[in-house]
Amino acid sequence: MEKFRTIAITGATSGLGKLVAIELVKRDAHLILTARNKERAEATKKMLESINPKAKIDFFFGDLSVMRDVKRVGEEIKAVHPRIDVLVNNAGLHAFEQRVTSDGLAEMMAVNYLAPWLLTNTLLQSLIASRNARIVNVASEASRNHGELKLPGDLTDISEFTSRESSAIYGKTKLLNIMFTAELARRLSGTGIIVNALNPGFNVTGLGRELWFATALERILKFFHIGDPRKGADIILRLSIDAQYNSVTGGYFNVITGNPISPIYPGGDKVMQNKLWSDTETLLKQRGFIE
Repeated sequence: MEKFRTIAITGATSGLGKLVAIELVKRDAHLILTARNKERAEATKKMLESINPKAKIDFFFGDLSVMRDVKRVGEEIKAVHPRIDVLVNNAGLHAFEQRVTSDGLAEMMAVNYLAPWLLTNTLLQSLIASRNARIVNVASEASRNHGELKLPGDLTDISEFTSRESSAIYGKTKLLNIMFTAELARRLSGTGIIVNALNPGFNVTGLGRELWFATALERILKFFHIGDPRKGADIILRLSIDAQYNSVTGGYFNVITGNPISPIYPGGDKVMQNKLWSDTETLLKQRGFIE
């Protein structure tokens, strides 16, 4: 843990991100957390400080569905933290209806895939400065239900969908996380940065909060000890700081066992991974979010 002092986490005011932050604050990590809501951020900060009164916690505010916010937050973090040891791209969303952002992008694609891509690339110099940094991307085995990947069209698809159809779209965004992880690992070869993705398993968190029966479902699942989010938080934590993963990069690892998983096609296809990177870069350049 000594070498992983400064750790950035997206989506840390609830769910898995909050549980990871709790474990890291116990280890005296300096936390860099993103949030949309200042009240929730303040409540989270007070909770973390109650666990460790000496905790160092910096919040940066923005909407991760809006690419200008993502870029701005990244630049603000970089200005304050010229060295970052770990970046955990945890924030995620399962929308049950189509919502289009102010950028004209599908909200689920923006939050789950484009935001981690842009934030990671904005923070690269701070991560490289660590000389031994880690990037951890929260993916999912929902990626196996991704339908058919069509690039570059899927990146800008804003077609309407039903709640039932939403699962395939969510799965597709998680497939892109896995592909992004592998391509980024290759591109960062020689920098000392380790990049891995993970499947956190089924978790009782706020991810499905849009379902009308979400609260009742959560109570039932907790009663039967199904979907314990602590297991998902544990694999994030291990990939972030454990020596076991010191020399492993570009992988995709499973909850509980920590063993590698072979992603469904085209998750492991290097040609498609490279195409995804190029298409994403082109899209973000066209929209003026990167140079």
